[in-house]
Amino acid sequence: MTSPLSSRRRSKTPPPGETGQEGLYLRSLSDRQVVVNIKLRDGETVRGWIEYFDDSMLRLTRENLPNLFIYKHQIRSISEVGRRRVTRYETAEGPGPGGAGSGEAGL
Repeated sequence: MTSPLSSRRRSKTPPPGETGQEGLYLRSLSDRQVVVNIKLRDGETVRGWIEYFDDSMLRLTRENLPNLFIYKHQIRSISEVGRRRVTRYETAEGPGPGGAGSGEAGL
């Protein structure tokens, strides 16, 4: 006779490797132009907003500094700074069509 516990263990399947949440989160950051800190595997941290991403890399756009293309396998973590990027139009005319800013959150 088989115990109920052993049948439960066999019926469990491992979680999927891809849930699709990474793409949704990066799209949200890109669309809202949220300023993020990206900590790389070598310990360096860079700041900017995500302008473009695909399956293997992303483009980090930075103010007054060169833009970076970063391979995803080099990224240790991404954290939101907690404010939306301010455009030149918004600084001259006040808040633009998107409002004053966004909330703070992290991975």
